[in-house]
Amino acid sequence: MNWDDLRIIAAVRDEGTYAGASARLRIDETTVGRRLARIQRDLGVPLFDAVDGLRRPTRHCEAVLEHVGAMAAHVAAIDRIKENQPGPVGRLRIASTNAVAEELLAPHASRFLRDHPGLTLAFLTSSGNVKFSRWQADLAIRLRKPDKGDFTISKLGDMRLYFFEPVDRTGEEPVVCGFPDELDAIPEAQYLRARRLTNARCITDNVRIARTMIQSHQAIGVLPEHSCGELLADRGLRATLLPRRRDVWLLVQNHLKRDPATRVTIDWVRACFQDMSRA
Repeated sequence: MNWDDLRIIAAVRDEGTYAGASARLRIDETTVGRRLARIQRDLGVPLFDAVDGLRRPTRHCEAVLEHVGAMAAHVAAIDRIKENQPGPVGRLRIASTNAVAEELLAPHASRFLRDHPGLTLAFLTSSGNVKFSRWQADLAIRLRKPDKGDFTISKLGDMRLYFFEPVDRTGEEPVVCGFPDELDAIPEAQYLRARRLTNARCITDNVRIARTMIQSHQAIGVLPEHSCGELLADRGLRATLLPRRRDVWLLVQNHLKRDPATRVTIDWVRACFQDMSRA
């Protein structure tokens, strides 16, 4: 069994179809099916079940992928080993929201990478949660605690939240910046409901959009402290500290917990959130 065959198993598991795995690995779809059939024949166990047009991994497949995940980490480290390279070596993929990456991690990333020349950081960002699977991220920063998952989770800290509104309310009523329905349970959305501000006409989970709206002095909304910046000193805005904070969680793939490169990166991520936790 070769490494390329094992990568096919992982790609089919993540994409759910032969076509998706084919596009991801840039090989013919027929080749994906043929090689997967050969692997199953050699192992003597089924790796996928067809359910509603998707390929769902069997328990045998998950067992195989546990080992493949560890192999992937070693392969990545081997690919990046430099002769006489001091310190830990590796490439870590960190999944987070855009705001967390831009405002909490990026300001400290240059110095961290300078101090650890053997490390490479890949930031996987979106306005929502980047999918956290063995093949898409090594660490993830979440603003909601996951209910379950095959990873190690620990609390990074909690962030303060501020409600902003224009000081001058003599003109037209400001636009309310609200959140999508799936975020109803977060403290920000609950605060807006408690203030009876349910007529939101700007719906977004992107902090930068809400901040730009608020900065215009024609909108109201809630922002995390790390995104407030100069808004807290803006005399045209009234800032109210919310009574509740937002928890921040760190997820780490189990097979990387003791990896030296991962441990150094975890310590760095915690340091990025240290000032926020002390506030």
